[in-house]
Amino acid sequence: MVALKGGTRPPWVGLGAAVWVQIAAGNAYNFPLYSHSLKSVLGFNQHQLTMLGVANDIGESIGLLPGMVCNKFPPWVVLSIGSFACFFGYGVLWLALSGTVESLPYWVLWIALCVATNSSAWFSTAVLVTNMRNFPLSRGTVAGIIKGYGGLSAAVYTEIYSVMLHNSSSELLLFLALGVPTLCLIMMFFIKPCIPASGDDSAEHWHFLFTEATSVVLGLYLLTTTVLNKVLSLSGPISYTFLLIMVLLLMAPLAIPVKMTFYPSNRSKSGALGQPLGSSDHVIQDDCNAEKTEPLLTPSSSATNLGSLHESESVSDVDTLLAEGVGAVKKKRRPRRGEDFKFGEALIKADFWLLFLVNFAGVGSGVTVLNNLAQIGIAQGVQDTTILLSLFSFFNFVGRLGGGAVSEHFVRSQTIPRTIWTTFTQIIMIFTYVLFASAIDGTLYAATALLGICYGVQFSIMVPTASELFGLKNFGIIFNFMSIGNPVGAYLFSGLLAGYIYDNEAAKQQAESCLGPSCFRLTFLVLAGLCGVGAILSIFLTRRIKSVYETLYGGGSFQLPQIQSQSSNH
Repeated sequence: MVALKGGTRPPWVGLGAAVWVQIAAGNAYNFPLYSHSLKSVLGFNQHQLTMLGVANDIGESIGLLPGMVCNKFPPWVVLSIGSFACFFGYGVLWLALSGTVESLPYWVLWIALCVATNSSAWFSTAVLVTNMRNFPLSRGTVAGIIKGYGGLSAAVYTEIYSVMLHNSSSELLLFLALGVPTLCLIMMFFIKPCIPASGDDSAEHWHFLFTEATSVVLGLYLLTTTVLNKVLSLSGPISYTFLLIMVLLLMAPLAIPVKMTFYPSNRSKSGALGQPLGSSDHVIQDDCNAEKTEPLLTPSSSATNLGSLHESESVSDVDTLLAEGVGAVKKKRRPRRGEDFKFGEALIKADFWLLFLVNFAGVGSGVTVLNNLAQIGIAQGVQDTTILLSLFSFFNFVGRLGGGAVSEHFVRSQTIPRTIWTTFTQIIMIFTYVLFASAIDGTLYAATALLGICYGVQFSIMVPTASELFGLKNFGIIFNFMSIGNPVGAYLFSGLLAGYIYDNEAAKQQAESCLGPSCFRLTFLVLAGLCGVGAILSIFLTRRIKSVYETLYGGGSFQLPQIQSQSSNH
């Protein structure tokens, strides 16, 4: 059984640690950094390489098992499993690329890459589910911050790859096999379920703003230093100084709990959700050990504070009230949108599949470009593709952070469904893919930046939308199912379409590498059409759920409709 931390400081400690774990979870974004070495050293063709890219995305996005495990066990168990997968998978890839073990079959490397990048799903699920439950009233902001740092991870790894690992793919794989698991095993001691604070807190708003501001500074810093490292010949001491500053910026979110320790506010002495003064020491059982309880909290003496709401509700209903601070769910009826759904109940809802298809169109097309970014750059005459990767990473971060913050503002102030921003970005993606297909000189970097922003927005919108429509109880399973659109898109549009067309064009040119706009033009036009369909579906979904958001956020903050009807009944 797990004791839940009380008070206002522990959730912020967990959020600060989550930043590091989410950076670790971005290990799947490293594929473009070592894919060229796999192709040259192991003798793969482009189709084989793109199928490895599919393995990369399948591993990263298949998170149903982590979603189920996080409802049964505490976060440290989830992080431990992810650490083992990371060590084993990248360890096998390192053995092959370094020549330590020769002639490993292609299928062994494919499975190893799947296992290695599946660690991302375990890491992300642990930190995202835990922090969404620790901050249930700020879901969009929290999702934007955590996913934003995930978007920055590619630039962080690029900095490490260039400075510390001297552009060695073999050393990068060894770092992923040993360094990433070690980091996550350390951070798992700080990522714990906490009792969420009740009501809106002005200090919390400023803390989130500080975290977002420092992450923007980190993003700009990473982009700038990456370009400087490529343009200028910087000395070793200067490069390592840049690396040290990056580490310090990654530690910035921990300044919030440090400040709370030395300068506690009066707010921190008031109760957390449903807790009276001084109740932070109560030991409350975590539902990770019981299927019939709310995943954040189980009943305790604090449940007596619920008054008359407790009288007519079951144990599970009290859990819902404690975990979300918004009301109880009646039994013996199907849940309504905004309440807690079981996974099977969500599967039969039209909104569930609309959200899935919209997410598939956005991330499934975007990941196709990401997997082939190095080859796209080379085809258009860019030899050093690490700058392209850093550019995509930075603007992916901007999209994730901005999508979360902007959607949170408008959903609270005007009850505008978050999916309206998905619609806008998918329309922009249509023009972006046409820009890629045109291959006009000087547009590659602009198109990469635009795609990074739109790709990032898809993630920061899908995560809180899924929790708002279907609840937090089975959120880990539901959002991980939504993420399956990523590997499906990678397989269809990267593995089958892009790889096939590229190899055909290379054969026509009688060269190993394809050069010119024809290498990916048809692929980009297909992706543009996919986003056109996604935009139409997103408009339809937005119209369907508008009334839901008016109910959930009609009072200016998240509130389930049951609390109002329940109060009137009593």
